[in-house]
Amino acid sequence: MSLRRGAAALVVAAVIVVGAGCAEMRAPQGAYVDDDAITTTVKARLVEDKTVDADAIQVETAHGNVVLSGVARTTLEKSTAENIAMKVRGVKTVQNNVALRP
Repeated sequence: MSLRRGAAALVVAAVIVVGAGCAEMRAPQGAYVDDDAITTTVKARLVEDKTVDADAIQVETAHGNVVLSGVARTTLEKSTAENIAMKVRGVKTVQNNVALRP
């Protein structure tokens, strides 16, 4: 699992380095957050959470509105992914289109 954490840390670091040159959107708290940074942060936090299969969930962001898609093993995994996304700074709404595996 340390490989997943290392990968998540690398992704977050890349966002910080690249984020300075990206188009920005004003977040409610007055901080600037762009959609790519939101998407990357949500993905990194999904990777860090041991109860979520981050490879099975896709994340897209437009104007602070996050859309989750893919598949989850349980309703708990699906709702955990949504809760993780909602806690990311700059996220306005989360549309959870994650399907449950049959």
